[in-house]
Amino acid sequence: MTFTAIDFETATAYHPCSVGIVTVENGVIVDEFVTLIKPPKNEYSPYTIAVHGIYPRDTMNAKTFSQVYPEIQKRLENRVVVAHNESFDRNVLAKSMALYGLNYADLNIASRWECTVKIYKSKGIVPTKLSDCCREMNIKLNHHEALSDARACAKLYMLR
Repeated sequence: MTFTAIDFETATAYHPCSVGIVTVENGVIVDEFVTLIKPPKNEYSPYTIAVHGIYPRDTMNAKTFSQVYPEIQKRLENRVVVAHNESFDRNVLAKSMALYGLNYADLNIASRWECTVKIYKSKGIVPTKLSDCCREMNIKLNHHEALSDARACAKLYMLR
């Protein structure tokens, strides 16, 4: 039970404004990382702000994705990666890396990650939003806060 769970919050489309990463070794959380990320031109959609409550003023002085990437890389490289709705978070990572000229293949991770949505859907939990799965499994969640979401995803994966 060794893996890394990740969650991105986005400012627009696939441009992250926050990332939370939880590292699990032998079924124990051994590292947690969270940071704000300044999206390109520090632009936000009103919809995403309404979802996570992160505003341009919050990321005005934050590091860019390329500046945060070394922290992401050291936590994901050569790991099993887990996310809730993995295609979304995987695309945020891949598209952000491409934007900054970083090669996704260099991470040496699967082209598709482990997905707690798919796992819990197969268990018959409907709907499979993170908040629904956490309620069903009695996991504490501050939804749409990147570290809380990543931690909840890690716990869901360990309980699968």
